[in-house]
Amino acid sequence: MDQHDFDTPSLAAYLHLTPQQVERLAERGKLPGRKVAGQWRFTRPEIHHWFEQRIGLSDEDELVEVEDVLQRTEPAGSSAEVSLADLLPPEAVAVPLNARTRNSVIRAMVDLAAVTGRLWDPQAMAEAVRKREDLHPTTLGNGVALLHPRRPMPKILAQPTLALGCTTTGIPFGGSGPLTDVFFLICSAEDRGHLRVLARLSRVLTAPGFLDALREAPDAAAARHLILESEQALP
Repeated sequence: MDQHDFDTPSLAAYLHLTPQQVERLAERGKLPGRKVAGQWRFTRPEIHHWFEQRIGLSDEDELVEVEDVLQRTEPAGSSAEVSLADLLPPEAVAVPLNARTRNSVIRAMVDLAAVTGRLWDPQAMAEAVRKREDLHPTTLGNGVALLHPRRPMPKILAQPTLALGCTTTGIPFGGSGPLTDVFFLICSAEDRGHLRVLARLSRVLTAPGFLDALREAPDAAAARHLILESEQALP
């Protein structure tokens, strides 16, 4: 078995499910996997993508459960803490974001991350984000987009980082949903870290009244303060 693959028992342990539950989910097409010599195999990137989709469709209780699973399966000696305050430096926030098209949003968001010194190759990141958007738009049904490349790009990062931009009006960014005016760029060094950030950020975004308050923030400092305040209020 490839070192990046799960078999049924190891995936069950990873997800804190029983092997029988894993097999039922796989048989029903609810988990991405394939049978090899009669045995289920699950690649790590596909399982992380499945987790990403689950996070995007989850409510608060489910997001708490996802965070709990990710924390409980963190390798020994690793920090299970995710801090939006550490990931989102003041210079990585633009309110308003000066962009009116999908491509200009991507360029502007990548430039925000690059100005922090944490992103070394903004051109490579922008191209990867565009490819991800072409494959499947990251817009949510609430006018928010969570931009990121398909896979983490640790070789062009000094450290993981977030960027935030809010446009003055919504723009068509992908899919058939509403216009998008709130953009986050997630630059992660590895899959698990990406999922942890995505789950924590999603909890903040789904907090009652948060998005209305963010859209009313008068400047970048107020928007960042609101995010950090909202994260601190999470149970």
